[in-house]
Amino acid sequence: MTNKDRVSIPGRFLSPIKNFLESELLKLKRTEKSIKAADPFSDETRGLTNSAEDDLDEQIGHFDSEIKASFVKKQIVQLRKALTRIKIGNYGVCEKCGKMIDTDRLAIRPETTVCIKCEKEQE
Repeated sequence: MTNKDRVSIPGRFLSPIKNFLESELLKLKRTEKSIKAADPFSDETRGLTNSAEDDLDEQIGHFDSEIKASFVKKQIVQLRKALTRIKIGNYGVCEKCGKMIDTDRLAIRPETTVCIKCEKEQE
């Protein structure tokens, strides 16, 4: 399929999508920052002579922060990919098969870069 043959999403629809994705990206960056700040291991003054209970609480808190941060990082990457695809003119086109992504799917998950068929094949 050549660029001439490909259907694309009109610019008037892309502008609000881009604004939404950028807004979500800013929110996620703030969330990531607050998760890192809440990590007990980020506190330089944390007690080195903690009781076993305190050490366990810190370990659990750190593990919880790491999992949340990992999830947020994945979301940030996905939003950046979608914004890049808008910029280069590939938004709405599946990055795996090259077919248009269903508009209902994009309405629900505007950050998606793969069609439902390709996502199911990935799983």
